[in-house]
This record gives sequence, C-alpha cells and structure tokens, in this order.
Amino acid sequence: MPLTKEKKQEIVKDLDEKIKKQKAMIFVNFKGLKMDEISKLRSELRKSDAGFTVFKKTLMNIAFKNNQIDVDAKELKEEVGVVFGFSDPISPAKIAYNFSKDNPNLKIVSGFMDGSVISEEQVLELAKLPSREELLGKLVGTIQAPISGFVAVLEGNIKGLIYTLKQVKS
Repeated sequence: MPLTKEKKQEIVKDLDEKIKKQKAMIFVNFKGLKMDEISKLRSELRKSDAGFTVFKKTLMNIAFKNNQIDVDAKELKEEVGVVFGFSDPISPAKIAYNFSKDNPNLKIVSGFMDGSVISEEQVLELAKLPSREELLGKLVGTIQAPISGFVAVLEGNIKGLIYTLKQVKS
C-alpha cells in the first residue's frame, strides 16, 4: 500500500528530528537479516542511546537536503538502514561492527560524522578504537607508572636493609 503524502511528511519530519539530534549516522546494509536479529540489534543500540531505523531512500534524500547533508541515499546499494548515535559518536559504530561479526548479513556501508561523510574503512577504524573507559584507564596507568616505580625503588633500599639485618642477626 503506497504511503499518503501526509504520512511521508511525518516520516521526513521524524527523520529531520533524528538528524538534528544525532552525533553520528552509520549506514548499514541489512539485506538478509531476520526480524528477530533486527530487534536484537535495536535493543543493543538502545542501551547506549542509539537507534536503528529504515526509511525509503527518496525520503532520506529529502531529509538530508533539508539538513544540508551531502549524502545521496540512492547511491547506497540494496536495503539500507541508518544507525543513529545520539550521545556518543563512536558507540553506534562499535555496536554495528560487533553485531556484524555475529551476523554477516549486516554490512557497514558508510557513515556521517562531524559534518562529513566517512567511508566504510573509516567507520571500521572507529569501531576498533578502545572505549573511553579503556583509554582513561591507560592514561591513569601511564601517569601512575613513574610514581609506582619511585615507590618500588624506595622499598628496595628498605628491603635491602632488612635482609642485611636478618643476616647479621643469624
């Protein structure tokens, strides 16, 4: 059943709102995914304030043009869905990438971040980056390393004195 003009306007308005709120968009080809797999992907995305939606390419083009986004949805091959990241620009790429490892029917096509289109390779590079928490942990470890080394050196002198005193006692 074809969509009415009013329904199409509602869809474009909804897509406009999502585009204005997004920090990143990842375009994925979902041809061959079953509905329960798509539901699983959506539930994983919801946990990190992200979402997955499917729109007609012509309606996507209208919304992209309304928001001055230089993406032609018709160039995206086959069935394309959009993964929106609303709070973190990296987590949608990570979730889509990890999901595509378990479900080979989901393929990352390209993305849009910080006002420019990014290629599939760039999206995959972003997805493979360590998380913010991991990076902060590494930073703290790097900052703490000289202090830990200094404490170990100071302990070495005291341990040496204790060993020497034990030898003298015996």
